[in-house]
Amino acid sequence: MRLASKIAIVTGAGSGFGRGIATRFAQEGARVVINDIDRAAADATVAAIAAAGGSAKAFVGDVARDADVAGLVRFALGAFGGLDVVVNNAGATHRNQPLLDVGEAEFDRIYQVNVKSLFLTARHAVPHFRRQRNGVFITIASTAGVRPRPGLTWYNGSKGAAIITSRSMAAELAADNIRVNVINPVAGETAMLADFMGEDTPQRRAQFIATIPLGRLSQPSDVATAAVFFASDEAAFITGACLEVDGGRCI
Repeated sequence: MRLASKIAIVTGAGSGFGRGIATRFAQEGARVVINDIDRAAADATVAAIAAAGGSAKAFVGDVARDADVAGLVRFALGAFGGLDVVVNNAGATHRNQPLLDVGEAEFDRIYQVNVKSLFLTARHAVPHFRRQRNGVFITIASTAGVRPRPGLTWYNGSKGAAIITSRSMAAELAADNIRVNVINPVAGETAMLADFMGEDTPQRRAQFIATIPLGRLSQPSDVATAAVFFASDEAAFITGACLEVDGGRCI
């Protein structure tokens, strides 16, 4: 098992990429804290992991709120006795639309979830990682931050900010043996897909897929495979990397 003895937090793990990452981490031997704002979704991920013989516990909280993130880190330390990996997966977007049609409150929420959350998890996890001289952050960003699509301007910008923020963290935290890496998925089979496309129709799917050389959308399992590698000791000399899990879209 590639993550045996590791303890991980996965945010936004009630569904989509987050559930896929958390499930794979548990299969690889990690003990996982499932974070989500939806109690039922978090509990469903925990139940699925337990049914497969893995170890997971749920913590309901908003990654954009300092008190919630502080509680999340405390919960991991108390529930499992440590913390080795934080996967910043929780994300928010606006529907595919002209940039001036997006409201201020929606804009603020996107940046709070996609960017401010990185500040908050660092604020509360880095002191622990420094004490143990080891730790891993994995940011689930997006190809939108590398090769933007029209109609998603503010989402694209938030993911670009998440990428450069994560790489800046990597440069500063390397002296403490804390690694920070980024995964950039292409649009996938998640609840956010309809927002990315504007409408979920066979025609719009075909248009999106036509921009991906390998000819399909991403799956949670694709992203989970990359996350396991970055979380594992196999990646011990890798930090500040951005890995496109995108079927070739960014070529």
